[in-house]
Amino acid sequence: MLEMIPESWAVALIGAGGGILLGLAARLGRFCTLGAIEDLLYGGSARRMHMWLLAIGVAVTGTFALTAAGIVRPELSFYYAIEWMPLASILGGLAFGYGMALAGNCGYGAIARLGGGDLRSFVIVLVMGVSAYAVLMGPLAPLRDLLFPQRDVTGVAPALPALAEAWTGVPAVAIGLGAGLALCALALASRELRGDASAVFWAGMVGVAVVAGWAGTTWVATTGFEALPVQSHSFSAPVGESILFAMTGSARPVSFAVGSIAGVWAGAFIGSLVKGHFRWEACEDPRELRRQIFGAMLMGGGAVVAMGCSVGQGVSAFSVLAVSAPVTLLSILAGAALGLRPLIEGFQPAE
Repeated sequence: MLEMIPESWAVALIGAGGGILLGLAARLGRFCTLGAIEDLLYGGSARRMHMWLLAIGVAVTGTFALTAAGIVRPELSFYYAIEWMPLASILGGLAFGYGMALAGNCGYGAIARLGGGDLRSFVIVLVMGVSAYAVLMGPLAPLRDLLFPQRDVTGVAPALPALAEAWTGVPAVAIGLGAGLALCALALASRELRGDASAVFWAGMVGVAVVAGWAGTTWVATTGFEALPVQSHSFSAPVGESILFAMTGSARPVSFAVGSIAGVWAGAFIGSLVKGHFRWEACEDPRELRRQIFGAMLMGGGAVVAMGCSVGQGVSAFSVLAVSAPVTLLSILAGAALGLRPLIEGFQPAE
């Protein structure tokens, strides 16, 4: 296949395939980071949070099953190659979560809403992508490098299975498979989730999309000739990369990130048509737009500092059990809770 299609286009198509699944999961399965947090804190329902747990469990189980078969090589991902910075995970995660609450969506959710015709999300996507690149490669990059210098790993990979293997001698693959199955069992222990077949299915598809990203990019990286990274879905810096491709595509190759972003939009568009939910929406309140722009800026910068967003760290990094994943995800949840409190409770009448 790689003899028939350029390798960059091969990984872009792999990203697009998984992205379509993610977009459909957002529109048909209501898979949403902020929605899950809102339901848990203010809606009296943990179903969507258990969907996230199941998606993570499926992603971990699938990734380590394919690792055991030699199809996925997580050690080639940047999650294993760069030293973990706890403070960066915490501060970046808090900033991302707080920004997500202000914007009303994470990057993945904003792209999915854009697929349903929400033009407010178009602003969020643009601002988040530009702010991510401003911190990653733009004028704020020297400050980020000074505060959070990224160094190559010289010892054991910063991954829970690798560390556990070094301490106990138990193979990392066995630890990963056990952890993944345990997460799936914990999620499915929820009667509320088990009673919603659609939620179970779409949560599983999110995990499948992430595993497919790892498998596809590993195959291209190990059988092709171009130095392409092994990666899976994330929606912070890849948004900025997609904006750059849209402007300079004739001068730069397409990538997995571009395919992933386009796939989520396409899947969400299809899902919104299936549900009959597609409609054009715009922001009528300047104060709301100002809040969303500020939130998008926080999300872009925070995700770069934390090396991933709610999906990049919360599912993709979690799928390889990177040490950064649980810390960053908990920080994102805490930041979102802090941001949601004044927005929701502040509008409730005093008792």
